Amino acid sequence: MATLGAWDYTILAVVLAISVAIGLYYRFAGSRQSTTTEYLLAGRSMGITPVAFSLMTSFMSAITLLGVSMEIYQYGTMFVIINVSYIVSTPIAAHLILPVFYRLKTASVYEYLEIRFGYGTRLAASLSFTLQMVLYMGIVVYAPALALEAVTGLNQIFSIVIVGVVCTFYATLGGMKAVLITDIYQSLLMFVAIFSVIICAWVKAGSLGEIWRVAQENGRIDITNFSVDPTTRHTWFTQILGGSATYLAIYGVNQTQVQRLLAVRSLGAAKAALWWCLPILCLLSVSTCFSGLCIYWYYRTCDPLLEGRVNSRDQVMPLFVVDTMGEYTGLSGLFVSGIFCASLSTISSIISSLAAVTLEDYLKPLMHFVAKRSLSDQQTLWYSKLLSIFYGALCIGMAFMAGSIGGLLQAALSIFGIVGGPLLGLFTLGMYVTSANGKGATAGLVISLAFCFWIGFGQPKPPLVGLDMSTEGCPVNRSYARDIFLKAKASGEEDSADDHYFYLYRISYMWYAALGFVVTFFGGWLLSWLCALLGWDSNRRIYQDADCTLIKHDLFVPPLAKRLQRRQVPRLVVTGTSSEIGGVSVDAPSALPRLDEIEWEKHKDVA
Repeated sequence: MATLGAWDYTILAVVLAISVAIGLYYRFAGSRQSTTTEYLLAGRSMGITPVAFSLMTSFMSAITLLGVSMEIYQYGTMFVIINVSYIVSTPIAAHLILPVFYRLKTASVYEYLEIRFGYGTRLAASLSFTLQMVLYMGIVVYAPALALEAVTGLNQIFSIVIVGVVCTFYATLGGMKAVLITDIYQSLLMFVAIFSVIICAWVKAGSLGEIWRVAQENGRIDITNFSVDPTTRHTWFTQILGGSATYLAIYGVNQTQVQRLLAVRSLGAAKAALWWCLPILCLLSVSTCFSGLCIYWYYRTCDPLLEGRVNSRDQVMPLFVVDTMGEYTGLSGLFVSGIFCASLSTISSIISSLAAVTLEDYLKPLMHFVAKRSLSDQQTLWYSKLLSIFYGALCIGMAFMAGSIGGLLQAALSIFGIVGGPLLGLFTLGMYVTSANGKGATAGLVISLAFCFWIGFGQPKPPLVGLDMSTEGCPVNRSYARDIFLKAKASGEEDSADDHYFYLYRISYMWYAALGFVVTFFGGWLLSWLCALLGWDSNRRIYQDADCTLIKHDLFVPPLAKRLQRRQVPRLVVTGTSSEIGGVSVDAPSALPRLDEIEWEKHKDVA
């Protein structure tokens, strides 16, 4: 087992120290995070650049660096098509979904659901988000611990504790500003880690063309799968349709991302941050995919898993660093620092968002219900910091459970699809369908979550069969490599005919978000109609008057909001009997609202 040298440890220590120092700075200097708005939303004063980088790093974590490269290594390049879904979905998130949240200016996006459907719907969605993030954070912390163990033999427990403690420390002390600023340099180190792998393989192969040629000859280059079979793991349809649903569930309605977009000065700046995030996101994604081809070139004749050097292919990238970069002083430490930073940025984001949701959706309503009073801003700030510490400790605990999860990338995307898809359907139902009501929407969400958890975690599932791996170039003293290889190959051939598995359990994990969206949206729409027909519920919450004539158009996406607003603006008619204003009369009630509060009822034309 290789070990890090003194310079490697120095680099890692400096990286962690910088994160801690930023937290201390924003606690004792600058704005000092003295109010809840400063602590949770960075005082709504952040620039476009830090928010754009933070949007990318929040979910493109160590799972991306380790998981995506190994996806390409063992299954080929079909996964890279998911970048098309990023391009397709960004305008939807920026111009349809984001304006609705930005108008509310609340710390929790789930407050929208209370205004639209009622507190019951808000609570159900918020609890779903909390479950999603708690499951996800365990995988994110486990990933760098896995990397360090493979590279240095450093105790995995120690690695998990270090990551958890550092990110909890600076996120708790410095608040959202510390999280956003650290995300900038942490994202740069993520790029350094990936490009160090690519450059090192480039030097050893002699050219990038050689790496591409080897990958092509061994069946790794394939972006031509247009199958419509939902049980096929990756196709153009799974990556674009399923990828778009997953992207919108993360970048459109997820508290962690929207909280960052609300930290900028204006709606235009928030849209710009989301658009600038797109090229950064695609660059990291494509680079990580290519790093998988680079690693395959190096191990093309001797797969480390079949050779017995690692226990999981998620450890192959760190092993590549050991085998190729160990001779360069400090380079291994730089790579490991990039892995650490990838997880630090994600965990700090999750801690901040969970603290905001718990405070706004659980604690404040509970205090109002039990004590009949509201929390002061100072109390709110204090509770926010306590919650950050609590979720940091919970994060460390969940990491110890993540070791039983196989396939980091698929596990992470499955979690986002299973929970994120139904939540996306719920928000879409509220923003697009005026007839939807609370009971119907909540029932649709619960049914969709149950369905997605069933197909996502139901067992048994067919085993994944990757592309062929070779052991021809393994050292002769590894006599057991061939036995392992033959056993794995025989197992794969035996299970390749998976028709005997239940059909829904065979559906690609990339469809989970899309299926969850469809079930929630159409199920909630149908159940809302049924509840209204039976008199169990109505959509009165979208109206701001007792007569249900003036719709709160800000609750809907901009195109629909404008149409609803136009229908309620008073008509201007030419008449000789009405009160004239410059030759034109206003056909409106005698007591007109102020112009800055226009929500007028639609009136019939006067003959």
